[in-house]
Amino acid sequence: MNEVIKAMKERRSIRKFKAEMPPKADLEQIVEAGLYAANGRGRQAVITIAVTDKELRDKLSAVNNEIMGGPEGNDPFYGAPAILIVLANKEVPTAPYDGSLVMGNLMLAAYAVGLGSCWINRAKEMFESAEGKALMKEWGIADTYAGVAAVS
Repeated sequence: MNEVIKAMKERRSIRKFKAEMPPKADLEQIVEAGLYAANGRGRQAVITIAVTDKELRDKLSAVNNEIMGGPEGNDPFYGAPAILIVLANKEVPTAPYDGSLVMGNLMLAAYAVGLGSCWINRAKEMFESAEGKALMKEWGIADTYAGVAAVS
């Protein structure tokens, strides 16, 4: 069976992660795979942010948990030490679809390098919040970008 099709059939969402950080080379390879996702008119209107700083990761987890109405201390990222955030330019009509295709590539690439992954919702709301807007400003990302999703 073709390796890509095999990966599509075998990949599953993982909801329990080891605390150890994945190798930087693996994360870079996963993010790079996202760059090769199909996108409308070749606009490349999607940004992927790799969050590996524990303090920032925990802050994002708390914001996401608050949005979903989870109990205090709940971790919507299931303990994953690294989070990949996908943002898309709201001015591009295909942006949410393009971002979703990036998400698929990220999860397949994680599987390909032997890592688990899980699609995490509420990125749109996270980056509409005051905390999210402040982070985007700090990262130098225009306010024309919106959260699509995150990958644990």
